[in-house]
Amino acid sequence: MATAISSGRSNLRLRSIARLLAKRNIIKRNRSFCTKPPTYNPLPNTGNKYNVDGHHLAGPGEKLDKFSWLSQHGPQFHIHGEQVQVITEPAQFYEVLKLKTRRAKHRITYASLYLGTGALEKDLVSSMREACLNAVHAGNSKFEVNVLLDYTRGSRGKVNSRSMLRPLMAEHSNVKVSLYHSPDLRGLLKKILPERFNETVGLTHIKVYLFDDSFIISGANLSNDYFTNRQDRYILFNDCPELANFFNDLVKTIMSFSLDLSPDNTLNLSPGWNCHPYKETDGGLGFKVAARLKINDCLKMEDFSSIGNNSSISAENTRLTGDNRKNVETDTVVYPLVQMGPFGVTHDEMATLGLFRSSEPNDNILLASGYFNLTDHYMSVILDQSLGKFSILMASPQANGFLGAKGIAGAIPYSYIYLAHEFYKRVKERNQTRRIHLMEYVRDRWTFHGKGLWYYLPSQPLPTLTLVGSPNFGFRSVYRDLECQVALVTENKHLQEQLREEHVRLFASSQPVDESTFQGRDRYVPLWIRYVTKLIKNFF
Repeated sequence: MATAISSGRSNLRLRSIARLLAKRNIIKRNRSFCTKPPTYNPLPNTGNKYNVDGHHLAGPGEKLDKFSWLSQHGPQFHIHGEQVQVITEPAQFYEVLKLKTRRAKHRITYASLYLGTGALEKDLVSSMREACLNAVHAGNSKFEVNVLLDYTRGSRGKVNSRSMLRPLMAEHSNVKVSLYHSPDLRGLLKKILPERFNETVGLTHIKVYLFDDSFIISGANLSNDYFTNRQDRYILFNDCPELANFFNDLVKTIMSFSLDLSPDNTLNLSPGWNCHPYKETDGGLGFKVAARLKINDCLKMEDFSSIGNNSSISAENTRLTGDNRKNVETDTVVYPLVQMGPFGVTHDEMATLGLFRSSEPNDNILLASGYFNLTDHYMSVILDQSLGKFSILMASPQANGFLGAKGIAGAIPYSYIYLAHEFYKRVKERNQTRRIHLMEYVRDRWTFHGKGLWYYLPSQPLPTLTLVGSPNFGFRSVYRDLECQVALVTENKHLQEQLREEHVRLFASSQPVDESTFQGRDRYVPLWIRYVTKLIKNFF
């Protein structure tokens, strides 16, 4: 995509690949609201559970119970809100990554799309090396480093994620690197699709960075832009051993059916795994079935350990099921939500649709996606079934990471303009412009990659729920890639204030979108891009 070729040849090439991908469709399938949610002015202490507007006021524990149905879609963990920190800046994210990595004493587990190759990334690898050396000096033979990356993105170019990590692997035998290869990239498709294009078929998109019993869940990858001027979201969970164990198990489960990288750059099946992701003659069915079984086994809630009656923090950091949660006084519940469309694992999609469908007229939902390409299912539910108010934040063309890219990649921002305009027209057709608002992130010399949502209950000045992680709410996120995020539900005021400040800060760098937005000269979308976008929108 990045190859400098003439515009005519670029367009022809994209159309040809678009037709091929379309044939091989592997998986069938007023502005103040935004930045200033309603202020809650409580009545005098009369015991009344309703405010002057007649809206029900949630009492202690009610906010957590309102979303307890999320436990149908995955495990739940009860923690203290004080264990959670919202990181707001890329540079802060990078410094926390290095510091936590360097100080790790038991384990480091990274899951990312890729690792960049610049100076900042080299310093991050040096932090891993320092932790390994500290373990050697301490005689800690159980220390381990596990890194999960995507095969296609991690192998792009001669200098890539693999070449960044192989020296560390050669120095320390306790460093393991695995590359997930989509079972849908196979046969003729694998042979003819060039680099970058092959990433559209499917990849692992999960972003979890774990150090001992703490971890960051994010949508950010490990490269220079994400450490400097590419805005994303990052939430740090401190000293949450059972929650960290869950994510460590999840990442290592994916690694168990990925390709193991060796210091000499060869790739082999993981020990105990017999299904090759693209060499079998069954179209990948055996791989998908076996991987689904592994993931489902990892997510079995009945296997999660119960706890005693000790209400200390260490006891509260335990996976809880059934009535066990009643024995613990906590103010925050975390629900990991996994989405792996190729394997038929759809927990995140079902939970997200549930949030949309169950929203009530006075609920405020603030949704963010760096790449606005909602699935038809999400759009139809938001437009026709949801009652809540929506404000949707997306990247402006100037904040799109593909702006100015060489070759046909430079056309991608215009595809997103087209998709956003089509959705806006559907909002107008249903006379829902007062309920559904579109916003664009605009910040000079910054790009936007943030994703997730913030959920405000009626008349509450602080959010009760947030979704944060890797999904973009688009077709690839739901049906092609491996994704994970958490639903974090909290009554902890300090954490709620952090979440509100995060959302206000992001939306403060935004502008409202209306019909006039799409009439600007910089918003003209050539006819060929509209045509191609319709064909390939399920691949980005």
